Amino acid sequence: MRVVCVGGGPAGLYFAISTKLRNPAHEVTVIERDPPGATYGWGVVYWDNLLDVFFRNDPPSARRIRAQSTLWQEQRISVAGAGAAYLAGYGFSMQRAVLLDILARRAVELGVRISYRHEVADPRPYADADLIVAADGANSRMRQGGGNPFGTRVATGSNPYIWLGTDRFFDTFAFDFERTPAGWIWCHAYPSSAGLSTCIVECTRRTWEGLGFDERGDADTLRELEKIFVEPLDGHGLISQCRGRTARWQRFTEISNERWYHDNVVLLGDAAHTTHFTLGSGTALAIVDAVMLAQILDDNDDDLTAALRSFDARGRLALRPVQAAARTSMTWFEQADRYLDRDGDEQGNEEGSRDGDRGAVSFAYAMAGRHGPQPPWRYRVHRATQVPAVRRAMRGLHSGSRWCLARRRGEPAQSRPERPERAAR
Repeated sequence: MRVVCVGGGPAGLYFAISTKLRNPAHEVTVIERDPPGATYGWGVVYWDNLLDVFFRNDPPSARRIRAQSTLWQEQRISVAGAGAAYLAGYGFSMQRAVLLDILARRAVELGVRISYRHEVADPRPYADADLIVAADGANSRMRQGGGNPFGTRVATGSNPYIWLGTDRFFDTFAFDFERTPAGWIWCHAYPSSAGLSTCIVECTRRTWEGLGFDERGDADTLRELEKIFVEPLDGHGLISQCRGRTARWQRFTEISNERWYHDNVVLLGDAAHTTHFTLGSGTALAIVDAVMLAQILDDNDDDLTAALRSFDARGRLALRPVQAAARTSMTWFEQADRYLDRDGDEQGNEEGSRDGDRGAVSFAYAMAGRHGPQPPWRYRVHRATQVPAVRRAMRGLHSGSRWCLARRRGEPAQSRPERPERAAR
């Protein structure tokens, strides 16, 4: 089978890898409009479930990905005037450029041809291919060509956000909410690589305009954000330039499609669906798409139409609850000011008391439970996990769990679990 994959992001490259692994005789070409390494964006986050997928599907690339990833423990939620709170758990993150480099090298090892600096606007030049995979992102030109054959729907969120880097290294996944004269503004920060972190800044449009970001230039925008987030940045700077591209304020675009295939063209990753960045699942969904499509094609190697029909049905069914959760998360953050105004003021005159940070604790609980109602006992558990001794115990439990998972999937790991004292403080 001759396969042409348009787009050299995680979805396109991992699909090429997965297809070649299942049938080396397939002729697979990946076409990418940018030069090698010219990727926009800082870090990506993922969890154990994606590592399981990587190691089951292709251990060589999985080992390289894990070796280049950074472990972070806990989520720290800071609210100006109301202290800080913690959510238990851990995850992994790495630079997007490093991930793409690993996947591109692995694809070439397996015999995939990658053509860089090649813009493709529609599938007609590749009409002789058996299968055309549109993996060219949320603004997919392949999807938009020829009317609307996929039944594409586009919805835009209301909050402006900007995706930046910082030379402060965060060892936790940090949320910081700051009150300004124009309203609340917040950042999501997590490690990208040794010495660098990703920092996504978000606020309501009213706050954005009130702070003058609709009129500020790039340098002035960075200076103002560094001033606002001086405490979480701890004196470090923000970076807007990533691989030659300057970060711009934007609003999130949710993409959904009634169909993921038309004739012999199939959508993959962000071209088929997007999920809000506060859910942190975009890369994982792209990888799962790629593996699922490759496996279904291999199972139905004599009937391409049946394979695409199966992928369409199974993929959209699996995505439905994830995209609903992402939509709920986006909406919650669009209304975060009301929670912040309530919980940020809850501290009242209790500064310095044992419960002086209960506003942050309540807010963190509301943020963690934004996807739906929670049973009453869960808040008591949440309160308990703010106690330092309980947090240390949870980190130790997670260290042991990671060690067991690493052994099960064949991941190179430490000879024994990390000590909780070494975890994020």
